[in-house]
Amino acid sequence: MTRRRAPSSGSAAPEPDLSIDARETARILTGFIASEVERTGHSRVVVGLSGGLDSAVAAYLAALALGPGSVTGVLMPFRGSHPDSIRDAETVVGALGIAAEKIDISPMVDAFSHSLGKISRLRLGNIMARVRMILLYDRSVEHRALVLGTSNKTEILLGYGTLHGDLASAVNPLGDLYKTQVRALAAHLKVPPAVRRKPPSADLWPDQSDEADLGFSYEALDGLLALLIDARVSRDTAIASGFEGPMVDRVIRRVIGSHFKRRLPVIAKLSTRSLGWDFRYPRDWRS
Repeated sequence: MTRRRAPSSGSAAPEPDLSIDARETARILTGFIASEVERTGHSRVVVGLSGGLDSAVAAYLAALALGPGSVTGVLMPFRGSHPDSIRDAETVVGALGIAAEKIDISPMVDAFSHSLGKISRLRLGNIMARVRMILLYDRSVEHRALVLGTSNKTEILLGYGTLHGDLASAVNPLGDLYKTQVRALAAHLKVPPAVRRKPPSADLWPDQSDEADLGFSYEALDGLLALLIDARVSRDTAIASGFEGPMVDRVIRRVIGSHFKRRLPVIAKLSTRSLGWDFRYPRDWRS
């Protein structure tokens, strides 16, 4: 994930390389979806379609892997959602020829917020994300399907997602692709241009912006994460590669501080065969 370049002075510093072979990546990920869904005894997936890039790419991959008839897109607008979000999600549904359901989450979110009194935008956003995942898992039971994940590597590393909300899934094809790599894959898959080019947003409130929330562009974040995570360089080496110290420190704090979101709950060990410690089997274990 890195290449070398010669700085103006001193020893060579690494430079991030986020290029991918989109055709080969698509082949691997469609095979992954097909095999992981089949090994659990299922043949279908449901995916939350937000109108954004990540959910569109996940849906395109699933349709290629399983066939359009085995994919159900679930559109879950809130009354404050941007009209373009529904329009773009419906464009993806039409382009793929998959089944779709639209469920307004406003009454469900209101039930939470009214019972809790005045809440912050962050708490409201978490409620919205978890309500949507409740619906997705309900639809997964209805359709005997698995929930397809849509979180990318950038979001997962930075903890930019809601635990038991948008970070939840049964199968995630995008979790090892940085946001900029998802965009490159989207171009190969011929995801509609309007979806590929729109500013990234969780659309949790009017004018919400992922990059404004994170404080940096995805291009800059992905370049730094490729060095810190994939190349395992030190803080000082990342700074020598051209990233500003405050940005490096802030990103490192986010990666470390959100690590609990990337792990299953820790179970205290008391017996000789504790779940997660000694009682561990493959995902498709049968007996």
